[in-house]
Amino acid sequence: MGAAEESLRQAERALQSAMLAGDVAALDRLLDGRVVATGPDGRRFTKAEDLETHRSGTLVIEDLTEEELAVVVVGDTGVTVVLLALTGAHEGEEFATRMHYTRTWVRHGDGPWRVLAAHVSPHHAS
Repeated sequence: MGAAEESLRQAERALQSAMLAGDVAALDRLLDGRVVATGPDGRRFTKAEDLETHRSGTLVIEDLTEEELAVVVVGDTGVTVVLLALTGAHEGEEFATRMHYTRTWVRHGDGPWRVLAAHVSPHHAS
């Protein structure tokens, strides 16, 4: 694995840590201002909406375990595909689930990776 792939792998894991901690400042640094995201219910949401769910406590992640992670980098664009096992509460309702996250990351030169697009979907066992 090359240096670009390793740095993207580290960025993905930093994002996971920020999600688990509800660290809005770290999430703010890791998400591009233009991010386009689609949640597991099919609704689109913005960076501001995502940050607010963590800031307000609407979403609280109690445990997060990475089960699979694939990384691809082409130039200043990268993609992470990750399967996470999550427990927590959303709008007061507890959950325990496994979710697939596909994220498109961008960076300029040696700058930091930032998520530009994301899609979240439930894991369905085959």
